[in-house]
Amino acid sequence: MKQIKLLVLGLLFIASYTSCKDAKKEKDVQQEEVKAVTASQFSLVADSTQVSFTAYKTTEKLPVGGKFTKIDIANSNSGDTALEALNGTEFSIPVSSLFTNDATGTRDPKILEFFFGVMTNTEFITGVFHVTGNDKCSIAVTLNGETASIPLDYEKVSETEYIFKGDMDLENWNAMAAVAALNKACKVLHTGPDGVTKTWSEVAVRAKVLLEKN
Repeated sequence: MKQIKLLVLGLLFIASYTSCKDAKKEKDVQQEEVKAVTASQFSLVADSTQVSFTAYKTTEKLPVGGKFTKIDIANSNSGDTALEALNGTEFSIPVSSLFTNDATGTRDPKILEFFFGVMTNTEFITGVFHVTGNDKCSIAVTLNGETASIPLDYEKVSETEYIFKGDMDLENWNAMAAVAALNKACKVLHTGPDGVTKTWSEVAVRAKVLLEKN
């Protein structure tokens, strides 16, 4: 009788152990499934990035807006977050894609000739997007043979859409000769009511970026 009781207890122990083991295995499978669902990868949508800028004229600092209609992306990555996916992305902007929506059709040629034309190696504006600790963003921009960094603020429009904004001072790219040349070429239009002709070295930059979840 004692042996039968021991046998029953043994069978109950084995059944309990097997049940716990199966439950743990099922839980592990469920966790792996959750991980698979939540581990979505973000990547940049090809040909979706839009780059615009605002320059300023006269001592009143009147804005002059424009954009580049073409931007080539290289070294695009994927990541668990949108910013992680953008980190290290390289870009190249042909300056010939400049567009300021000037009704007279004279502004763009002047900028290309008297601003970019005065610089060296300005067929393209190139750069690299960087993300550091605490999601601090910046772009290292190469212009006029010089490379300098532009800190960026960003707005998360949605999970897959971001807007980045920053300010560049052209003095950091040794481009003041180009600023002076453009100021001279646009003297009439860059002269305010005070009679002073001024083209600012400060330029506000803006980029709209779209990503997708894989």
